[in-house]
Amino acid sequence: MRSRIAPLAAAFLALAAVVGLAGGGAQAVGSSSSPSQAKSSEYQQARKLIDAGDYAAALPLLQQVVAREPKNADAYNELSFTQRMLGDRAGALAQYQKALALGPQHLGANEYLGELYLEMGDLARALDRACFFGCEEYDELEAAIADYEARAGS
Repeated sequence: MRSRIAPLAAAFLALAAVVGLAGGGAQAVGSSSSPSQAKSSEYQQARKLIDAGDYAAALPLLQQVVAREPKNADAYNELSFTQRMLGDRAGALAQYQKALALGPQHLGANEYLGELYLEMGDLARALDRACFFGCEEYDELEAAIADYEARAGS
């Protein structure tokens, strides 16, 4: 299956070069519309809970953040991740779409949406998600794809 990934990545890189995304032309949107949004106490507390694996406790905090800050792509991304970790794929998909509507090149949302698509068995849509320019999110998604392929081959 890896042999199918390389041509897709090469085609994406060629297209990116044509539209001017390669070579740093794409702006990585990894933060919310204002720096203060991502630093709210609820957001920071939720991040700590996520890092500790306590997704159930992080969920209501993130719901409060997005209710108060409806243009905070980072908060939607973290909310999506939390929902996905709690097994709510449909809810996570809807929130990832909100995060990406706010920041179409949000690296975290693209990576995690790719991982969600892998969980759903949709490799083609997963390949569409990351930066493909050597960023950490691409490396993590590539590792998730390799894991997916290994499980599929078993």
